[in-house]
Amino acid sequence: MAAETSGAPSTPPGGESVRVDSWIWAVRLVKTRSAGAAACKGGHVKVNGAGVKPAYALRVGDEVQLRQPGGRERLVVVKRLIRKRVGPPVAAETYVDNSPPPPPRAAIAPAGVRDRGTGRPTKRDRRELERLRGVFGQGPGQEQEPGRH
Repeated sequence: MAAETSGAPSTPPGGESVRVDSWIWAVRLVKTRSAGAAACKGGHVKVNGAGVKPAYALRVGDEVQLRQPGGRERLVVVKRLIRKRVGPPVAAETYVDNSPPPPPRAAIAPAGVRDRGTGRPTKRDRRELERLRGVFGQGPGQEQEPGRH
């Protein structure tokens, strides 16, 4: 039994479990453990299809679904449990990544980008940019932004 755990940093003994917020941090799916806990509390982490709390006991074979900032979905199956954060190559060995490929960067084109050197936008240009971006897109007779009278 000792030969199995000697190569794995802080692997719990057989049959044990690890907190889900700690595991998604240890395998580098989130930047900090507190961000992992916040993701669990916000409903962005599901284990085997059910929303979980940060202290949920994760086991080998569980399917973890994580919605990351930017709308990217990560779908991983737990291969090995670890408690301490490890490097990316070791972290990749602890799960099977079944995530859909991220959308191409060209598909995420920013709305309203101005060419360099075109100068300051006119009031009309600024309003068109805000309308494209969805900022304060009210028409006449609709409620104004908070703080403006």
